[in-house]
Amino acid sequence: MSEIFNTVSTFLSGTGAAEFFSGDAISIIKKVAIFVIIGGLFYLGIVKKFEPLLLIPITFGMLLTNLPGAGMMHPEFFLAGDFDILNVLKNGGLLDYLYIGVKLGIYPSLIFMGVGAMTDFTPLIANPSTLMLGAAAQGGVFLAFLMALLAGFDPQQAGAIGIIGGADGPTAILVTKILAPELLGPIAIAAYSYMALIPFIQPPIMKLLTTKKERRVKMTQLRPVSKTEKIIFPIIVTLVVVFIVPDAAPLIGFLMLGNLLQVCGVTERLSKTAQNGLMNAITVFLGMSVGATAKAETFLSWKTMGIIVLGLTAFIFATACGLLGGKLMYILTKGKVNPLIGSAGVSAVPMAARVAQKVGQQEDTSNFLLMHAMGPNVAGVIGSAVAAGVLLSIFK
Repeated sequence: MSEIFNTVSTFLSGTGAAEFFSGDAISIIKKVAIFVIIGGLFYLGIVKKFEPLLLIPITFGMLLTNLPGAGMMHPEFFLAGDFDILNVLKNGGLLDYLYIGVKLGIYPSLIFMGVGAMTDFTPLIANPSTLMLGAAAQGGVFLAFLMALLAGFDPQQAGAIGIIGGADGPTAILVTKILAPELLGPIAIAAYSYMALIPFIQPPIMKLLTTKKERRVKMTQLRPVSKTEKIIFPIIVTLVVVFIVPDAAPLIGFLMLGNLLQVCGVTERLSKTAQNGLMNAITVFLGMSVGATAKAETFLSWKTMGIIVLGLTAFIFATACGLLGGKLMYILTKGKVNPLIGSAGVSAVPMAARVAQKVGQQEDTSNFLLMHAMGPNVAGVIGSAVAAGVLLSIFK
């Protein structure tokens, strides 16, 4: 009888439920709280459709890593200065194996290749001056970086937090996994959450920083762009950017490769693969492995709350800097540029451009800004990669 009792007792003590309720009261509260947060993120992704393609895999990764006793992820394997891949392969769980693609910088670059294959740079080529608006929006990255320093974060952590202002998830992930891997979970979730909230965050800032007269400006039709220009563009951008900021090569190089596959006209099959099958598979792997870094004991902290607040600040600053750049172009062109398109300088393609179009049409229903806003919008993708390269070159 005692043997049966011991067997049952051993089994029960080894269950996930027993481990879940082990530890002190604060530890248990954190475990409960993380599952409440997970439920809220599932609600936002599934019901509210906030960036569901990545938010749902991220949230499921959070669920798996916080299951008691599952042992699918060990973030501590990746935080040490000397990353030992053999140790991960020998002692790690499934999510540890997937996370290797993040640690080595593979997933963000492959995502960028898919983004490049889906992006039309024609509006930027037709109006190269809008490149300055994409650059201006990156001012939010560096302003938020300074605020994070003042808030007590070290320079590497501040750089990772600031890049949230670029409104580009893969870029934020790449920078964070190099500069501050311990912050990857909260930074990734903040970045994608704010990207999803663009239609709510940007319009009040746009109306605050522009006048009714400026919002009503109608812009002239863009010039036609030849196929030759479309082919030369990704090659020239890669050469120029990497010669100036070599650390931007993993992002810019793959972004422009994806675009070249799309526009050259002889690699349609590769372009479709980059846009669909490969992009979808990498999105799942990236999301789950990033979410798996958000363990209750490290994710639920005052530092995480600070990151969320600073991330929002970065995004607001980025939008404001883009708008101020638009106002400057409005002045220099004597009223020919609608400043609203500057808000699209953040790299959330094409959502930010659609918001500029919507706010413009609220003032004049006959005003069509979408294609004009796509110029700074795709410039923002390039700009965020360059900003990431600058931060990496200084702090890595």
